[in-house]
Amino acid sequence: MTMKKAANLTEFIPRVNTFKKFGRVARVVGLMIESQGPESSIGDVCHIHLNDSGKEDSIIQAEVVGFREEIVILMPYTNIRNISSGCLVESLGKPLEVKVGMNLIGKVLDSMGRPIDNSTLPKGLTTVRTEQNPPNALTRPPINEKLAVGVKAIDGMLTVGNGQRVGIFAGSGVGKSTLLGMIARNTTADLNVIALIGERGREVREFIERDLGPEGLSRTIVVAATSDQPALMRIKGAFTATAIAEYFRDKGMNVMLMMDSVTRVAMAQREIGLAVGEPPATRGYTPSVFAILPELLERTGTNEHGAITAFYTVLVDGDDMNEPIADAVRGILDGHIVLDRTLANKGQYPAINVLKSVSRLMNHIADPEHRKAAERLRELYYTYDKSEDLINIGAYKRGTSREIDQAIEYEPLITNFLKQSFQDNISMEDTIEELISLGSGGGN
Repeated sequence: MTMKKAANLTEFIPRVNTFKKFGRVARVVGLMIESQGPESSIGDVCHIHLNDSGKEDSIIQAEVVGFREEIVILMPYTNIRNISSGCLVESLGKPLEVKVGMNLIGKVLDSMGRPIDNSTLPKGLTTVRTEQNPPNALTRPPINEKLAVGVKAIDGMLTVGNGQRVGIFAGSGVGKSTLLGMIARNTTADLNVIALIGERGREVREFIERDLGPEGLSRTIVVAATSDQPALMRIKGAFTATAIAEYFRDKGMNVMLMMDSVTRVAMAQREIGLAVGEPPATRGYTPSVFAILPELLERTGTNEHGAITAFYTVLVDGDDMNEPIADAVRGILDGHIVLDRTLANKGQYPAINVLKSVSRLMNHIADPEHRKAAERLRELYYTYDKSEDLINIGAYKRGTSREIDQAIEYEPLITNFLKQSFQDNISMEDTIEELISLGSGGGN
């Protein structure tokens, strides 16, 4: 070893923590593990050493989620069947970290950043913490560029900016995953990061092979935390995916982050909150749920290096758009896309209700001609929707209203514009050209 290398190594010696902090499991109550010690902070990762060293996995990872007097409250990342009273608890003194790099593209990972096909991680990766602070409000560049997602209804009527955060609101079975797959395959972003949180185990492979496909996976990193995994793993899946997206944003890339669904992240946080003794608030959701949502969602968007454009799906119980999580998320994000079950039942896919959806940045990033055409089509579509019952029962007579007559004429054309086959990839230029042509034909 050269003298220069030896000198460099000596710089790190004072930083090395040569002490290990231990405690012991006192009891297990439901999802929680209570331990006498070790000295630790909220969010620190701990290793619980099982008493039976002959077991295949002799260490269980857990995270500090709270304290009760001298008791440390832990929640495990895996099942707790083999934990017994007196097991040694070792604090690592740091929060969860994952490895990130270009070599992860095309991989499917778990919430800990490990490939779920049991393969080894590639070399040349960088270690990052899963929990980061959002960019400073004054360092965020304004969003001035459009980002094509390859879906006509969005590119034309709900134009998204590069770095915008949008919610996709829908009940179950209305086509959220299919829409995400279309966006992932068709978008002009440099890279996709997709978080599948709380999904059925069957749906993970189906989404990757059917909705995403080999073409989409070739420029995508998938993080999956299925519904059978502990609540902490489901939450960490969301934070891990966000940290991966942040890493590539800091490299100057334009990243597309898609999370399905943020509702299941909130449900997982509710489980943890209730387990540690938080009082239930709105519809059983604990206060920590409404604290964690802005912490997670505000991490995306633009910073001085690059941009993360984010789509978050939100499950609405009984198609109730005003339920607590939907209402909270809608207030944080920069727009919302509503998938309508009535449109899906009619066979209109993607089932985007453009009258109930809004992009808060479209007026700033769309050209005046594009914006005017979109507004005109929205007016015609609204007029038809408002008068549809009268039209269907034959109570409306042609010639009574020029506006309604135009709406009746253009309704099939607008519906045909909003429809799109799952396999179609239509450029934003073609979409806007078709929209302007349609809008100018429906002018006064």
